[in-house]
Amino acid sequence: MEISNVTKKNKDEEMERDETVDETLAKLEKVKDPVRDIYRCCYQGFWTPTSSLKSIISFQTQFEARDDDILLASCPKSGTTWLKSLVFAIVRRSIDFELYSNNSSLFSTTNVHDLIPFEVNREFTSIIENMKPRLLSTHIPYPSLPPSIKYSNCKIVYICRHPLDVFISYWHFNHKFVGDNVEPHHLEECFNMFCEGIHPFGPFWDHILGFWKESLESPHKILFLKYEDLKRDNAFFIKKIADFLGYPFSTEEENQGVPQQTMQLCSFENLKNLDVNKTGRRQIGLSNSALFRKGEVGDWVNYLTPEMAERGKKLIQEKLGQSNLMFDF
Repeated sequence: MEISNVTKKNKDEEMERDETVDETLAKLEKVKDPVRDIYRCCYQGFWTPTSSLKSIISFQTQFEARDDDILLASCPKSGTTWLKSLVFAIVRRSIDFELYSNNSSLFSTTNVHDLIPFEVNREFTSIIENMKPRLLSTHIPYPSLPPSIKYSNCKIVYICRHPLDVFISYWHFNHKFVGDNVEPHHLEECFNMFCEGIHPFGPFWDHILGFWKESLESPHKILFLKYEDLKRDNAFFIKKIADFLGYPFSTEEENQGVPQQTMQLCSFENLKNLDVNKTGRRQIGLSNSALFRKGEVGDWVNYLTPEMAERGKKLIQEKLGQSNLMFDF
């Protein structure tokens, strides 16, 4: 009888949360995606798929951070997959002794997004609960993170990328939801929306600045990385991430070349060519291979017109110029 009452209470609470989400959603501004048959809503100042709102609100209101949690944060298509692989390899290297053997590594059998889940993943809680430390990922902007994350001693690693590369990467990625061989289109319409701030978990400038400003105030809690810097000097930043998280490479590991092994294991080329990432599909119907396109710096120049590039440059300078966050053009 007691178990039945608990079950009924949980179901009642879930129904109540669903009603609250529906009421919230009904009041929000919504915009149709130009590529897919989905809508994005403006929630707490950022744009999210309406289908993700329930999971996001549940994460915000129910998640209790622990002091040893590690949160990876980013805008979509900013180097999230790469960052996840690096952090997993760094933190788990003393536990998964065969991590650096591609024949038996978890990376060779499991997509990294299943090792470090997003908060919108249906199995999110069950995946992270038995981890120590717990590794989790989010695209939610800093102001909208659960209060317990902000007030705990958990560490946050944030990665940003040149906004125009983010746009082009997501433009290609978004079409993969329609079909693996769909030719990308709607470039101008998508770019106009991006410049207006209507982009997944955007506006991009608010997303970047939220974590940037907080990293300046709390450098012990938030490590702010730029994708371009990481590409330029892998070894330096791999060590920096390890030091920040409290998992530094020992002198013996340095002599054995473990940082370099980490760099190779997590390289774009290695991850892209693993069978697990060339086959299989995500729960959302997306192929694993869609997560790996080029990973190049400056690819936006191959797609944007000179007029688009100039507009993007002025917007980035206007929104980010005073922060001293610079991007090459």
